[in-house]
Amino acid sequence: MSSISTASFSVNGITFNPPAKPIVVICIDGSADEYLDITAAHGRLPNLQQMSKTGFRGMVRGALPSFTNVNNSSIVTGVSPAVHGICGNFFYDAEKDQEVMMNSSEYLRAETILAAAANAGRKVAVVTAKEKLRDILSYKLNGIAFSAEKANLAKKETHGLDDAEKIVGYVTPAIYSADASLFVLRAGVALIQKGLADFLYLSLTDYMQHTYAPETEASLAFYEQMDAEIGKLVQAGAIVGATADHGMNPKVKANGEPNVLFVEDMLEAEFGKGFRVICPITDPYVKHHGALGSYVVVHLSDKQKLNEVKSWLSLQPGITEVHDKATATRLLEQPEDRTGDLVVLSARDVVVGRRPQYHNLSALDGTLRSHGGRYEEMVPLIISHPLNAAYQMKAWGDPRNFDVFDFTVNGTR
Repeated sequence: MSSISTASFSVNGITFNPPAKPIVVICIDGSADEYLDITAAHGRLPNLQQMSKTGFRGMVRGALPSFTNVNNSSIVTGVSPAVHGICGNFFYDAEKDQEVMMNSSEYLRAETILAAAANAGRKVAVVTAKEKLRDILSYKLNGIAFSAEKANLAKKETHGLDDAEKIVGYVTPAIYSADASLFVLRAGVALIQKGLADFLYLSLTDYMQHTYAPETEASLAFYEQMDAEIGKLVQAGAIVGATADHGMNPKVKANGEPNVLFVEDMLEAEFGKGFRVICPITDPYVKHHGALGSYVVVHLSDKQKLNEVKSWLSLQPGITEVHDKATATRLLEQPEDRTGDLVVLSARDVVVGRRPQYHNLSALDGTLRSHGGRYEEMVPLIISHPLNAAYQMKAWGDPRNFDVFDFTVNGTR
């Protein structure tokens, strides 16, 4: 590999002083800590276990809502949703009076660490499993950016490289598969080995975690394969930091049926018309969660009812938190102009939705496993190299998953 730039750069109030080594940050989408623990207990996670011993492993707090777009945006900017503006996969744009996907970089209000690193001379590559993330993650990036989902469509002028499949050595995978995430990691290995990148962000997909519990053989085999690819990144000389965008929990009753509260129906039955419930987890991947998560926002046409509605919702079984806009902005770090009048979070085993007709549970590949609330907020952080003294102290404070670039670049020795 040619010489690697060590020029410092600053973005969103953070100064990065990169070493002359490849930097790789991985978002293991949907990876609750128990996936790592159970796979390790079966002896099938040798590389990540070694990283935990010689480097660092701990727990960090993610951004809320604990959804993909929100946390990936936080990871690549190093700041909360209140700053970068991405507050869900889906939201109600009050100015346009439209419910829209938040997949476009036009909604991003902060610069990215990736673009800043490229401007400072690093060879930057973004590889994401889901095409929906590519536009946000590649915002103003002079580098490589493509998805596993549409790797066969990558072109030099739009993605930074041609022949992605040939470079990686694998064909474009099905998005609903383990291979979608493994392709991303294999792409990272290939890009480093071929000297095409030295500063990488690799974002996986949570299809496997939505579909399989940690103790199942399918999950164990997937994590074992993932571990092997991460080992190759370390062997290639990279400093590797790995975290997750959110955890994952079963959202079912004791009999295995989905445990759903349809909030818009509940409110209409109690108070009459005048409510719009938005499910920010909504995205194109219908086999994952049926647009059901543990966080919704409520828009009221009659603001005079707000306190009454808030009090009533707070007393409903399965609902654990209800916040007005001012509190959500402060406590949940939300952009004020993009959140609802009320924000509702549910219990660990409960999802909140809109009305039954908005949610197609027949598309699920397995039982309902989902995320979005407090119970998926805490996620692992693993760093391949030892932390220096300053970052050892930070690690035992209240680190966030979106500190992962800071820890990986500035915190290792």
